[in-house]
Amino acid sequence: MSGSRSLGLRGMLETLRISVPTVLDGLLGRVTVERCNQRLLDWSRRLVEQGQIDLEVRGADAVDWGHAYVIMSNHQSLYDIPLLYQALRGTVRMVTKQELFKIPIWGRAMRDAGFVPIDRKQRHKAIESISEAGRAIQRGVNIWIAPEGTRSPDDNLLPFKKGGFILARDLGVPILPVCIDGSRHALPLGSLSPVVGQHVTVTIGAPIPVAGKSIDELSAELRAWLEQTLGRPAATGSPSQRAAR
Repeated sequence: MSGSRSLGLRGMLETLRISVPTVLDGLLGRVTVERCNQRLLDWSRRLVEQGQIDLEVRGADAVDWGHAYVIMSNHQSLYDIPLLYQALRGTVRMVTKQELFKIPIWGRAMRDAGFVPIDRKQRHKAIESISEAGRAIQRGVNIWIAPEGTRSPDDNLLPFKKGGFILARDLGVPILPVCIDGSRHALPLGSLSPVVGQHVTVTIGAPIPVAGKSIDELSAELRAWLEQTLGRPAATGSPSQRAAR
């Protein structure tokens, strides 16, 4: 078995390692936020270590983690999830596609741990998911949403979906912008075999206030920040700059 395939298998085993006890806790009625948080931290740390990822986190110390946020980032890779758990602080749960909840054991564990499924094919179910995420935020849980809706096949940002912006605006909760740069090289789209030794930078920006702003304004503000942090040319064509090291 090649090294990359072996690493992918170990990643799946690590996922089962936290999924099975979480399902058992759910059946016994003893799931707690604290227990799930610790398992997710341990799981993400092991995956990052196994991938020998050189993770650089910028901006975390400047954030007031005593508040709950709607966390929004670009989405480059399946590795984004463990990387974010290593970079972010506080209780974080994610709105993620319904299909993942159909995976035996893992799907049940995700639901028990407080992750929010979203079915984008049925509008009423998508609205129910956003409402569920809103209730979690009111309990002090940070909710991560990738507004692109899926992983980008290259360095370019995909069009943003509106659900997360509506959630933040309606609840009056700031958007915490997060930029992930390099994870697509650590686990390319369509692959289950990580490429070891990649450098990934996770940059956490200043919270974006939502009061008095339209959905389009919030979307444009997040996109402009992500493009600048990724080093993309601004919409006006003027050169943008990398986030300060």
